[in-house]
Amino acid sequence: MHTTVMIAHPSRSEYAGKPLLIVVLGPTAVGKTAVAIQLAQRFGCDIVSADSRQVFRQLNIGVARPSDEELHAVKHHLVAHRNVWERYSCGQYAEEAKAVLARLFTSKRTAILTGGSMLYISALCNGIEDFPTPDPELRARLTEQLRHDGVASLATQLATLDPKGFESLDTRNGARVLRALEITIQTGRPYSEWLSHTTPILPFNVLKIGLILPMESLEQRIGARVDDMISRGLEAEARQMMPYRDCPSLRTVGYRELFDYFDGRCSRQQAIARIKTNTRRYAKRQMTWWKRENDIEWFSPRNVDAILEFIRSYSATELELPQEIAPSGK
Repeated sequence: MHTTVMIAHPSRSEYAGKPLLIVVLGPTAVGKTAVAIQLAQRFGCDIVSADSRQVFRQLNIGVARPSDEELHAVKHHLVAHRNVWERYSCGQYAEEAKAVLARLFTSKRTAILTGGSMLYISALCNGIEDFPTPDPELRARLTEQLRHDGVASLATQLATLDPKGFESLDTRNGARVLRALEITIQTGRPYSEWLSHTTPILPFNVLKIGLILPMESLEQRIGARVDDMISRGLEAEARQMMPYRDCPSLRTVGYRELFDYFDGRCSRQQAIARIKTNTRRYAKRQMTWWKRENDIEWFSPRNVDAILEFIRSYSATELELPQEIAPSGK
């Protein structure tokens, strides 16, 4: 599968002399890590993670962190470098990622960015505006509404005020829904508009490679991945995280369902089924987000040769980069 889209490029002069950041994105379980590693090995470069949960060192199985073998095969950055009890925003991520890339690009002309966190990739590649400081009275009111009426109440308001923002959020994540609604009410400007301003001029070129599979195949992969996580000890990992269950980092598919099981709110089988269901829903939200962007070239994760050929062609015709950074043909 290879879907060609019209990619909006800057002028050739804006490309000149800049290194290349290859972004490998797509829904959860589609196979981003494997493809990113193959590309990184071909280019001889490092991988920078764009996963909002893999940054936490205490989370491993439930966030599908790359295996030790994969981490040793290619150097990864921004993986397992924060604690679950720390606050970590997409703005912080963007600054850390820029610093890592600036360091990498002193010696390499190419780097790989991969992950499924839409906001992280957007914050790095498109920039974000500085969100307003929360209004204490509004924050207190919305927090009480969340506590008393649940996240569905806030999500309903957000859907009315900012349908686009509502579609892109995990509407089961109370903290994120509250913040999006708070910004929308406080500024009179939809949260989604704060995320879609003019793209800044970056010190590197960005080429986005999207990975996609038929939904039936993706759902099968999701089911198999969840079963594998359970067999590898996800339940024990979640139990260790119980003291931190109220941290934003643990409001995550795979953990919150098991917390409900530990609390006696559902059976073990129900928890596992809900993890699969909620992961499928998350994958669909990811695709809804990505499909709005017109600068992604889509491929099957099974067709790495086509991806390599596209990058080679793009590098030669658009960037005029030295031939040695482009993949060699077979």
